[in-house]
Amino acid sequence: MSRLVRHDAQGPAIVMVGEKVVAVCQCGLSRNKPFCDGSHRATQGEAPGQIYVYNPANERVEVPDQFPAPTKKFVVE
Repeated sequence: MSRLVRHDAQGPAIVMVGEKVVAVCQCGLSRNKPFCDGSHRATQGEAPGQIYVYNPANERVEVPDQFPAPTKKFVVE
């Protein structure tokens, strides 16, 4: 089964493991998950609010938002 998972980060999380620095992928593009391989560089220039998918060559493709955030606020009384 395939899933589309939204990732907003455009860089890795830097974690200290003892004396070692480890970069953990947060963009979802790394081929060496959970570790960062620098693939997040492809996310530079993304427009805010736009959704993208990346093909195996890390080429960006815009896709429509199938699940937009609600525009109305709901008040519970």
